[in-house]
Amino acid sequence: MKLTYSIPSFLLAVLISLTAQPDPLFSQAEFYRGKTITIIQDRDPGGSGDLRVKVIMPFLQKHIPGNPTVISEYMPGGGGRKAANYIFRSSRPDGLTIGNAGSSMVQLEILGESGVLYSIDKFFYLGSTYSVYHPVFLTRKEAGLDSLAKLRAASGLRVGGQSVGFSTYIEGRLFTYVLRLKDPKFVTGYGGPELDPALLRGEIDARASGADGILRTPEWLKGGVVDFHTIINIPKEEKHPQFSHLPELESLARSDKDRKLIILQRAFRVAGAPYFLPPGTPKDRVEILQEAFRKTYTDPEFHKEYKKITGPDPTPLLPKDHEKVIREIPREPEVIELFKKIAGGDPLPPN
Repeated sequence: MKLTYSIPSFLLAVLISLTAQPDPLFSQAEFYRGKTITIIQDRDPGGSGDLRVKVIMPFLQKHIPGNPTVISEYMPGGGGRKAANYIFRSSRPDGLTIGNAGSSMVQLEILGESGVLYSIDKFFYLGSTYSVYHPVFLTRKEAGLDSLAKLRAASGLRVGGQSVGFSTYIEGRLFTYVLRLKDPKFVTGYGGPELDPALLRGEIDARASGADGILRTPEWLKGGVVDFHTIINIPKEEKHPQFSHLPELESLARSDKDRKLIILQRAFRVAGAPYFLPPGTPKDRVEILQEAFRKTYTDPEFHKEYKKITGPDPTPLLPKDHEKVIREIPREPEVIELFKKIAGGDPLPPN
């Protein structure tokens, strides 16, 4: 006797629909295969920021399904405003154009500066190759200010910086404000490499400097050249191995207002050099690119190449953490207004 079996029609429909569903990995590869992704940089070619982008490009090509070509274009201007405005207002939200800017892009929008036509809360974030930074406040040894007590007792300290609004200028002013130094003078107009020689010549008495940059002058660590006073840990829990003995600036703050200024500067710095996508980018493509950046940041070969090309080790901020950093930036109007005065060119406000 021959038995025959029939598949119920509803089950047959389910099976057909399942077999007709494309493999997600296949679909991802098919979209990006043969395509070109362009990274719009907010800088001129040749600097350290450009090197960081060049290091990441082949790894993105490796980790994006379909292995698209990855190129970069330069769009300097307005401290990051031009590139961010372009990504926000003019680029197609198709997952093929990625922005990359310095942390000033975030700062400019939060501080309500003119010419900002984008909203940092509406971008999709892909992380940053670095997020750890340790500004240190130091004075030249010949000034004789080898303690915080002597530093606070001094008057008319000349604090050097590149230009008004530049990150190390802002940090120098922030150190000075929180430490309540007397009648400080701010001397600008130096290029980055010119600040240390100016300090040693006695043209300036103090400056803020990144800890990793200080390590490139190891004789400073031996004493006899400069005195180190305080540090900002960015992120707060990330201590620098060479400067862990220094008091963290927040521990020296005398008011909640001072602490919020430090928190705001940390938030700006920890954002690193954001990679971001325009609003309206399809969710599946955002997820594909976020995963590709995550794989890149955790790729041991990327870490080796980054250190070889740029010098320091990468300190990646992963996409999911990047969005959290942006979301949690302090937005209180009174703190923003005070920070703008710290970052500006007028005398520091009284505290």
